[in-house]
Amino acid sequence: MMSFEEIRSLLPQKYPFLFIDKVVEFEEGKRIVCIKNVSGNEPVFVGHFPDFAIMPGVLIIEAMAQASIILFKKSLSTQNSANAVFLLASVNNARFTKPIFPGDQLFIEIIVEKIVSKGAIIQASVKVGEKVVAKANLTFGIADKDALISG
Repeated sequence: MMSFEEIRSLLPQKYPFLFIDKVVEFEEGKRIVCIKNVSGNEPVFVGHFPDFAIMPGVLIIEAMAQASIILFKKSLSTQNSANAVFLLASVNNARFTKPIFPGDQLFIEIIVEKIVSKGAIIQASVKVGEKVVAKANLTFGIADKDALISG
């Protein structure tokens, strides 16, 4: 549905901090489903943990946020503004129900609860196969990069 090159062009994050490999479903302004293939070669697994490699919860949240950014950039009028940045403002009700291991394929589903010109609230869930392994409610703000820098 969306090429990796298009994903890279939409996300400000770059290797080794890019956590979306593919978009498999997209409903403008409503929903997106992305895939993240977890590889044992990722730099994080050198230290988390050397004898029991699991994906850190904070990186699972980051993958949710990146999927959300793709949804926002493809849905909002701010997608045409080169200065628009999407900032994670809060994480609520995060739950991690099963560890994620190298070799797992994550299906990250983002559902919009509310979207306005200056932000959005979303529900995110991550599945491995049919099993939900993580979920959270995320709130984002949309800001102008130049305004943030100048103060």
